[in-house]
Amino acid sequence: MAAGGTDMGPEGPGADERSGGLRAALAGLTTRGRSFLAAGMAAAVCSYVLGQADLLRVGLLLAALPLVCVAVVHRTRYRVAGSRRLAPARVPAGSEARVHLRMDNVSRLPTGLLMLQDRVPYVLGPRPRFVLDRVEPGGRREVSYRVRSDLRGRYPLGPLQLRLSDPFGMCELTRTFSAYDTLTVVPRVEPLPPVRLTGEAAGYGDGRHRSLALAGEDDVIPRGYRVGDDLRRVHWRSTARYGELMVRREEQPQRAHCTVLLDTRRTAHYGSGPDSAFEWAVSGAASAAVHLLERGYAVRLLTDTGSSVPGPDGGGGFAGSTHDSAETAGLMLDTLAVVDHSDGGGLSPAFEVLRGGGEGLLVAFLGDLDEEQAATAARMRHRTTAAVAFVLDGAAWSRGAEFGGAQELEEPLRRLREAGWTALPVGPGASLAQLWRQADAQGATRADAGGPAVGGMTGSWT
Repeated sequence: MAAGGTDMGPEGPGADERSGGLRAALAGLTTRGRSFLAAGMAAAVCSYVLGQADLLRVGLLLAALPLVCVAVVHRTRYRVAGSRRLAPARVPAGSEARVHLRMDNVSRLPTGLLMLQDRVPYVLGPRPRFVLDRVEPGGRREVSYRVRSDLRGRYPLGPLQLRLSDPFGMCELTRTFSAYDTLTVVPRVEPLPPVRLTGEAAGYGDGRHRSLALAGEDDVIPRGYRVGDDLRRVHWRSTARYGELMVRREEQPQRAHCTVLLDTRRTAHYGSGPDSAFEWAVSGAASAAVHLLERGYAVRLLTDTGSSVPGPDGGGGFAGSTHDSAETAGLMLDTLAVVDHSDGGGLSPAFEVLRGGGEGLLVAFLGDLDEEQAATAARMRHRTTAAVAFVLDGAAWSRGAEFGGAQELEEPLRRLREAGWTALPVGPGASLAQLWRQADAQGATRADAGGPAVGGMTGSWT
């Protein structure tokens, strides 16, 4: 939550002081106030033409009433403080968030009737408006409303607006607060089944969860004994060799790595909107990343442009230790909330990143692949321990028809599988959880058939 519970000072003529001048107050005349003023002026002119003194009195009364109301509103000195709280500040697409607004009267005078309005983007729903009764000195009023979006993104909420009005409805002035909050709508995350995949490889399998040490008993790197070292860490073989007390260094755990590759090329996806192929791919990448982070993998999110999250600052962009997996998942979801189509023409930038550090498992969500891009994707497999590809059938998604096969994807799928990928076609409305199980079964079939063990999805995804 951003700025939750903080006082928001108004910009310009705020709710806590006079401002703007009389011209701004006159501009706040409502249709009723302008009508009274026009009627009064017309009556005054008619009284002069017709020589009716009584009509002049009526005209002056009609014209004076809105002007008095303008003066009263102009001199209003309410001191109010407002705050906004989001619950939660990050929601999946299609879910609701509740926005809580709170107004505090911090002056010694009671307020009149207040009209409260919050600015929200149209994709979140209608603009909320509230009418607040008289607020006593030191009192508060709390209201709330719900927002919902089927589209990913970061949406600003605010600034909050407060309308002051006179009892006759002749004049209204809007006071605007400066603070605003941001609602982040992230992709939907589909729970994936825990599966045990065949073809165990180095760095994976059951031993992965035990954090294998880089140095074993027979390949230890000792150092000299220091006061306070645990005597149980004394390495007697090295002690005898060097003639002084030697202890084992702290073992550094080796963790399984995974790269989630998202193809964002504009030419690789058809259509737009919540049910488009691109949105399915974004949701699939989010689901896979969160699933693997929860199971102890160090995960990196990579796009076709070569940009990675969390970034290349450490470990080749991989992150997600037991202490920061939730933070890493949040960072990736925030990135996927605003990811959009790229204008790139190929997967070469992503291949270069993988060539520089592409160890571990590779899970790719790919759009349409021509011959050149299929060859580039096939080469990615040789830089990883195992590779799984979910290839979207753009033609089927664009037609919106049922997925009847993968004729258009036959050649790209063949090339990927020959290179050792576990490749699956994805049609409209496909369930990632079901495809996840199919990928496991396909990897097991390849291993049983005597194919290359690394061609299947090696390791444990439990």
